[in-house]
Amino acid sequence: MVANVEYANGVLDREIVLSRVIDAPREQVFIAWVEPKRMFQWFGPRGFRCEVHQDCEAKPGAVWRFDMIAPGGKRYDNRMLFLEVTPSERLVLDHGKDIDDDPNRFRVTVTFDQQSDGKTVITLRQLHPSKAQRDGGIGFGAVELGYQTLDKLDGYLHGR
Repeated sequence: MVANVEYANGVLDREIVLSRVIDAPREQVFIAWVEPKRMFQWFGPRGFRCEVHQDCEAKPGAVWRFDMIAPGGKRYDNRMLFLEVTPSERLVLDHGKDIDDDPNRFRVTVTFDQQSDGKTVITLRQLHPSKAQRDGGIGFGAVELGYQTLDKLDGYLHGR
């Protein structure tokens, strides 16, 4: 019933959804997301690297602050606020610029679904505050850059 209310209120036109199958157990994929020393080795699009300003244990209320640095050196400040952490199953966080009350921050839900063959389906749902912001993200390349990030996660998990 709740899903129908969300759809009626325009959630679908504010979402970006990405999914990928990774040939690794979900516990391993989950750990790569919640341990900062691991996550910041792969997080971000191809060619980007991360510089961490603040990290801590991934738990509700935890804040991770970091810059994603593009190949040309441009910095993109980031802040992630963890809202929900269900081990090996689900993460919910707010992601935006590293400023208080960022009006453009968006909600990210990451699910980790174990398959019978030992692989994991990882699904990222970005819920933006408006359709215009979602459309702007798509225009900026959020889908392609998101898939590049998932490619880097896969490469990290397989030592590439």
